[in-house]
Amino acid sequence: MLKLCVVLCAAVSLAHGLDKLQQVFQWQAVDYEYPTEEMRQYAKFHKDFIPENNLPVGIEVWENKLFVTVPRWDDGVPSTLNYIPMDAATTMSPNLIPYPSWEANQVPSQAQDQCDTLTTTYRIKADSCDRLWVLDSGTVGIGNTTKQICPYAIHVFDLKTDQRIRKYQFRPEDIKEGTFIANIAIDVGKTCEDTFLYASDELAYGLLSYSWEQNTSWRASHGFFFPDPLLGEFNIGGLTFHWFPEGIFGITLTPPEADGFKNLLFHPIASNSEFAVSTSVLRNKTLAESVELSYNQYVKIGERGLDGHLTSHVMDHNGILFFNLIDRNAVGCWNSLNPYRPEYIGHVDMDNEALIFPSDVKVVGDDLWVISDRMPIHLESETGLDFNDVNFRIFTIPIRNAVRGTVCDGPLNYQTPRPVYPPQSFVDNNLLYSTQQYYKPYSGVTPKNLFSRKIIVRPELPSYLTEPETSPLPARRNQLARAVPSYSPSGNTWSYNKFNYNN
Repeated sequence: MLKLCVVLCAAVSLAHGLDKLQQVFQWQAVDYEYPTEEMRQYAKFHKDFIPENNLPVGIEVWENKLFVTVPRWDDGVPSTLNYIPMDAATTMSPNLIPYPSWEANQVPSQAQDQCDTLTTTYRIKADSCDRLWVLDSGTVGIGNTTKQICPYAIHVFDLKTDQRIRKYQFRPEDIKEGTFIANIAIDVGKTCEDTFLYASDELAYGLLSYSWEQNTSWRASHGFFFPDPLLGEFNIGGLTFHWFPEGIFGITLTPPEADGFKNLLFHPIASNSEFAVSTSVLRNKTLAESVELSYNQYVKIGERGLDGHLTSHVMDHNGILFFNLIDRNAVGCWNSLNPYRPEYIGHVDMDNEALIFPSDVKVVGDDLWVISDRMPIHLESETGLDFNDVNFRIFTIPIRNAVRGTVCDGPLNYQTPRPVYPPQSFVDNNLLYSTQQYYKPYSGVTPKNLFSRKIIVRPELPSYLTEPETSPLPARRNQLARAVPSYSPSGNTWSYNKFNYNN
């Protein structure tokens, strides 16, 4: 259980019109927990801390710690990886505490043998093995001001001891001219040793895999990683600007399939399309590096429609995808029981003030977390942010409440992670299905707004799936029964009929 005294005591629905999201923290400008006030004033005097240059972009939650990342896009950012102890916060604008220490967040020397501290990190991930994964870009500045001080590297911390347990520097072959990596996804397999990190290279259009067990990395390429040339214009917070080079960015993992593998969902920023590839491809160095062998394993699953740009997204254990609809000042959702089409894209909440650029979304247990930071105003406007106004906000909401009343609602289990049912006894003509969805792309089909489904027939179902009064599943069963006419076991394996939503 998260220790959320501060959430319960301080969460409010402010007058700016949010219907569901509960605001937990807010800042006009972020500050840091310096050991003494004298040290804070010293840092300001020497331009080591310039509050106006600190823009939080990423969040993560582990037990009572709420992590917040601040990239070093300009001078005066004293710490890039920070946290808030939620059970000890006494204000809605708490100071950030460097993690794991002040020393670990000092800007390193340009000498690569001294690149042992954190330079700039964007989005981070805590895994089920109580490890915090941090990808350090090794850069300071942004755009034309970017300087590569240190190589791209992965830092992994033991959250129980706050000690770094591994640092891995990407191979030179993994990094291309123009590489910019901000997003990661963590894929824990059957054991903690069987873990992979995936990282999206937004501006050199690649997808990197790192194996914890093998302690090595490799790079994949595909045409789906590139931006859509027709969708490079954005309008956010009253600003019209162009991010036309922005390729693959947001990445997240689905729940496991029957074969134990997951699928990685991804999209370029300059796009309104969503794509997928099985982790069986990304985990295999030979497959991942070979465009010829793996090209048809990537599929387009659908489009979000007008104003469909997004950066960050995450899928929960029920197969609900949450994301930031940045053009709409909204947090969106998609239930993977449905086709990936505009009519099935729901709004969790939206607000033209509080949700200007909801930069990051995270699912922690059965709760959704969101941070908004007005990034386009900070980066693209001539005047910049008004630091007399609230600029940065962090929200949370139980997922059950987030999807209630939206097109994403359905017969879902929010108490425990949904089980992965192994093939069991076959029941002919029963036509009862678990709610577990699978996302295995199948070859030989032109990717076109398509998700293949493996339909599992099971003799038993949880009670919440067999109550027609409260569940739409009976109608769903009838639809699937018409689409999937027959089932047959094949030896000790199962044969699955494929269901194409375009039919």
